[in-house]
Amino acid sequence: MISDPVAGLRLPGAPTVEHIDFEVLDRFRFADGGGFPDSYRAFVRHAGWGRTFGMWLFYPPVLPGYADGLHGRGERLTARFRASYRAGETEGFDWMIEPDGHWSLPADLEVFAWSENGDALLWNTASRDVDGEFAVWESRGVDSLHHLGAGLRQALPLVRARSGHSSGPRPFAVEPLPAVRL
Repeated sequence: MISDPVAGLRLPGAPTVEHIDFEVLDRFRFADGGGFPDSYRAFVRHAGWGRTFGMWLFYPPVLPGYADGLHGRGERLTARFRASYRAGETEGFDWMIEPDGHWSLPADLEVFAWSENGDALLWNTASRDVDGEFAVWESRGVDSLHHLGAGLRQALPLVRARSGHSSGPRPFAVEPLPAVRL
């Protein structure tokens, strides 16, 4: 059994990290004054930029001039997610917050990973625990809210298991992708 789901992620070679802004990774602060959760920082350092479990793109902070960064792509996806949930609440689409959420939750959720199936992994940035971790949520098709755990290390095994059903077994958990300039 793998004791650390982050360190146990297998890659076919070196991760793609040349475009990652490690200074931002270590120094960025959220509104609560805390930085990125340790599990996310460990994930970015270990896995870099790539496709995880055959379908997930975890967005790292990137250097200026590069695509697919947390503070570019992630912010746009978060805005889209929140707009969808505001519209859903207005329309009374209560299934959007099932099975684990409530209507006030989407305002505190921020996208940090997106699947090629249109699912989102989100942090609840209002729920930092004593270890500095954010609760992780999944929104499947931006139409549901599933609580996956108190942090990324708890959520990763669940994401892996669900992804295996969709994409089948793979020799490596992370497939490095090339860094792309804007």
